[in-house]
Amino acid sequence: MKILMPIGDATEALDTFYAYFRLPEEGHEVVVAGPEARLYHTVLHEIPPSPNVPWDITQERPGYHLEATVAFRDLRSSDYGGAFISGGRAPEYIRYDQDLLRCVHEIEAAGKPIACLCHGIEILTAANCIRGKRVTTVPKCALDAEHGGAIYTGENCVVDGRLVTGQGYQDNPAVIRELMRLLATCG
Repeated sequence: MKILMPIGDATEALDTFYAYFRLPEEGHEVVVAGPEARLYHTVLHEIPPSPNVPWDITQERPGYHLEATVAFRDLRSSDYGGAFISGGRAPEYIRYDQDLLRCVHEIEAAGKPIACLCHGIEILTAANCIRGKRVTTVPKCALDAEHGGAIYTGENCVVDGRLVTGQGYQDNPAVIRELMRLLATCG
C-alpha cells in the first residue's frame, strides 16, 4: 500500500526517517512528496542537554537529505492508502500549499489512516482534518490543534478513529504501531 509522506526543507529527521524505513518493512511503499520533486534538507531539533546553559526552545542543526519524488501539485489522493505527516519547521510553510491540503483532506475524508507527529498538526489543521478529534502534539503546538477544532490531550500518543497523533520523535514506536494496525484493517 502506498503511504503519502509530505516533506519540505527543515522536516525533522527523526520524525521522518523512522517511518520512512519502518513502513516498508511491513510491505508499504512510502511516497515522499514536496513542493517540488527534488532533494530536501532535514533538521535535528533538540533542547541541548546542558544544565549550565538554559535553553527553552529546541535548537536546530542540519540533518540528512531526503528526496521527494512527487510534487504536491501532482498528488492524487486515490493513489494512497494513508499518510504519515512528520514535524519540524517544514509544516509551517508547506501548510499553505493548496494541492497538499486538498490531498490530505481527501485522504482523511475517505477514511484512510493518517499518522502525525509534532508540528505536522499544522498541516492537519490547515486541511480541516481534526475538528472534533482528540489529538496530541508538542505542547507548543497545542494552540494549533485547538484552532483546528481538536481537543488537545497532551498524551504521548492518541488514536481517534483513523487518526494517530504523537508529540514527537520519541513517540514514533507507538504511533507507527497504531498506524500499522489501522493500515492492516484497510488492505
